[in-house]
Amino acid sequence: MTVYAIVQVKITDPERYKRYEDAFWDVFSQFNGELLVNDYSPKVLEGKWDKDKVVLISFPDTSSFSAWATSPAYMEIVKDRHAAGEATILLSDELVL
Repeated sequence: MTVYAIVQVKITDPERYKRYEDAFWDVFSQFNGELLVNDYSPKVLEGKWDKDKVVLISFPDTSSFSAWATSPAYMEIVKDRHAAGEATILLSDELVL
């Protein structure tokens, strides 16, 4: 079953975050994931939102997501994202159209 990771990022060190972004695709593309949304300016329709960016990615299943998220290659680059700000990450297997 397809899983979706919804990522909301607050960036405090743009230079370090850029380094993460520059390395992201090379790692991500190895794990059958799909980048669906990468938006620095989503429209807030309700409530308060203090983040800078929203990302939506999908994987064929939870094990594919886990393989990517725990891979040595991703563990190396995610250090820059961790140092560059904070993220809220949600994982869902529900998509209603």
